[in-house]
Amino acid sequence: MIAPAEVVSYDPQWPLWFAEISAGLELGDLPHTIEHVGSTAVPGLAAKPIIDLDIVVPSADLVPKAIELLVAAGYRHEGDAGIPGREAFALPPDVAHYHHLYVVVEGNKAHRDHVLLRDHLRTNPVDRERYAARKRELAHLLTTDRTAYVDGKGALVEELIARAGGSPTGDDPGRSGAEAR
Repeated sequence: MIAPAEVVSYDPQWPLWFAEISAGLELGDLPHTIEHVGSTAVPGLAAKPIIDLDIVVPSADLVPKAIELLVAAGYRHEGDAGIPGREAFALPPDVAHYHHLYVVVEGNKAHRDHVLLRDHLRTNPVDRERYAARKRELAHLLTTDRTAYVDGKGALVEELIARAGGSPTGDDPGRSGAEAR
């Protein structure tokens, strides 16, 4: 499946897609929650139509088991993809909805940043529109240089996380886990 390469207006189907993807994850008796994070989790926010999901486990010793279960379900583990504390996965070939899937430990920096950014944008219409405008401004890069698209949002994402009460990048390993891919 090819990653969507456009920024579109908010689609009320996105929470339903999240629910479908979540319901299809086979994690057995692994203690976890699944959170809808990223731009598609923010009503009214323009976004790439890519659902971001955090599988949140209560402790680091459960991460290997989560990885094992997801690999058995057809996902390919990609390591931390440059963001310590967040394990990323490539999709199986037969998914219905394109998504980014991560495993995080409850309360670590990657998890906090995802939740802080999402919740801040849900409650702050001015910052939500600033972020949407930045994404639209950079959207042309999605077909030629996705890294430049992500990097172009980086400073604003860090600012918004800080405004939401997050810690600066330097006090915890890795940069923000917010929309890193």
